[in-house]
Amino acid sequence: MLIIRTPFRVSFFGGGTDYKEYYSRFGGSVISATIDKYCYVSVRHLPPFFEYQNQFTYSRIERFNSVDEVEHPLVRETLRYIPVEQIQIAYDADLSACSGIGSSSAFAVGLVHALHAMRNENPDKMTIAKEAIHIERDLCREAGGVQDQLASAFGGFNRLEFSDAGFSVKPLTFAPERLRQFQSSLVLMFTGFTHFSGQVAREQQKNIPATLSQLHRMKQMVYEAEQLLRDGEIDDVGRLLDEGWRLKRSLSSAITNSKIDEMYECAKAHGALGGKLLGAGGGGFMLLYVPIQRQASLQRAFPECKFVPFSFERSGTKILYENETM
Repeated sequence: MLIIRTPFRVSFFGGGTDYKEYYSRFGGSVISATIDKYCYVSVRHLPPFFEYQNQFTYSRIERFNSVDEVEHPLVRETLRYIPVEQIQIAYDADLSACSGIGSSSAFAVGLVHALHAMRNENPDKMTIAKEAIHIERDLCREAGGVQDQLASAFGGFNRLEFSDAGFSVKPLTFAPERLRQFQSSLVLMFTGFTHFSGQVAREQQKNIPATLSQLHRMKQMVYEAEQLLRDGEIDDVGRLLDEGWRLKRSLSSAITNSKIDEMYECAKAHGALGGKLLGAGGGGFMLLYVPIQRQASLQRAFPECKFVPFSFERSGTKILYENETM
């Protein structure tokens, strides 16, 4: 038996430039970081004493003999791509799905990692990320970009770059005190409703030809933010997030709604300098930049919302436990 732990991510700048329709022409760039909230994929060989040969446990239980019987698209296509017979798979997570923290791609990365390990294979993190991208985007035909799989596979605080020539992950290093100041000014607030990112991503991808100017500016902000984090006024990163959110919400009518807009403006009125919905939009977690001295006021303004404390992490996907008899 083995357990794979894979982190969720928060993204700051450049989202949307990781869609193939954009980066294949112009190149894309994103700043993101993984956080100490994870999904867990446990796998083991299922003993041959049951009426079924395989089992997958998540919010429900699927028992099957043939991969073709699996209803969960990601599990079905991953088992076709990386065949493992007589297997039991279980999924668990620290945060709920459909909330903008890259949960589906973290699961894809964790599952790819786990199945390779069950076959005594040890691919590098770029291979794991690319295979998860292929399974989600090509085999499952799910709309979306390619940043989440790279972030979850590698872990850390990175600038991710995308082009037709390939992908790169460039770790960003800052003075420890500056990084602590930035992290302590970030607030992760659950809006109270989830979203289906594929629907939002599909409309955003369709709109790319009409939103190029916004996307070009959003890519430029990646490099501005990096410079601010390195030696600028850190509060200006919060103000840049505000500009980025106003650009992002113009990419598709499905990214925001009146309730989200009202929550965001309320957050700004109670101390937030900027922020954004994580993921494709439409709901889920809102990431806000709030100076420490204003955070109590912000939380009082949203008594019905859940706030999730977090820290950045650097491990990426990893084997947390492996039975030596495997």
